Amino acid sequence: MLELGKTQAPKEELVKDVSEADFMAEVVDLSMQVPVIVDFWAPWCGPCKTLGPALEKAVEEAKGAVRMAKVNVDEAQMIAGQLRIQSIPTVYAFYKGQPIDGFQGALPASEVKAFIERVVKAAGGDASGGLDEAIAAAEEMLEQGAAEDAGAIFAAILEEQPEHAAAYGGLVRVQLALGDVEQAEAVLNGAPVAISKAPELEAAHAQIELAKQAANAGPVAELQAQVEANPDDLQARFDLAKALHAHGNVAEAVDQLLDLFRRDRDWNDGAAKAQLFTIFEAMKANDPVVLNGRRKLSSMIFA
Repeated sequence: MLELGKTQAPKEELVKDVSEADFMAEVVDLSMQVPVIVDFWAPWCGPCKTLGPALEKAVEEAKGAVRMAKVNVDEAQMIAGQLRIQSIPTVYAFYKGQPIDGFQGALPASEVKAFIERVVKAAGGDASGGLDEAIAAAEEMLEQGAAEDAGAIFAAILEEQPEHAAAYGGLVRVQLALGDVEQAEAVLNGAPVAISKAPELEAAHAQIELAKQAANAGPVAELQAQVEANPDDLQARFDLAKALHAHGNVAEAVDQLLDLFRRDRDWNDGAAKAQLFTIFEAMKANDPVVLNGRRKLSSMIFA
């Protein structure tokens, strides 16, 4: 189990039997702090016996991001009437004192989990069991050069959530930081098919491609001289952009590619645009270099 200074709340705090007397405190008031799933059930209800455990399991897996209240409608007829519960099982999600989502009838476990994730996300939380904090810690370690420590956290996250795309993407970048492109590819290829198109893995693919290019990048000074001597030497300009990126001069690389695109957008089957997209995919979407580069490229495409 991954531990980062946080302990999971015991089950009795995550899932509670709630009566009319404490409904206000355990549902409405508590929902001001955390979303609360309310399961309206009855002992004689067959589908309730299937749905209840599935809900409890999903709530426990969220590790505190959501709570669950079980309300026996036979013993809480006033609450059931106020909320117009006409059939059971009925499930409502409360947040900030108000119902924000819900459904009737028993659902498959996968749909129950998706419901919990949707509710937690709507409340601005993390349905992955508090792993956002672990991801952030690992990312900080990676930025500070502690790649192996970051890798240990990403690996621990994947033990708990084998389909955690951000952890897979982080593990790829750890291998790239360690200079092992081959192992980075192995990590990426080992990701579950279900998350293969996730943005984090698309970014990892682009990062690997750029790392391969960096291994064969030419000398910046020589390529710079070639471009200055002949601005229309588009191959030299393209090679210069790759070399600049390999040396960490990302903004300059983007500028060279934009200049190349402006001169001849179809050169080498649109290589400049393709390279720009690779760079953009490898970076955070809100990075100023990406935002500025995309804006300039769009203005040229639609000019």
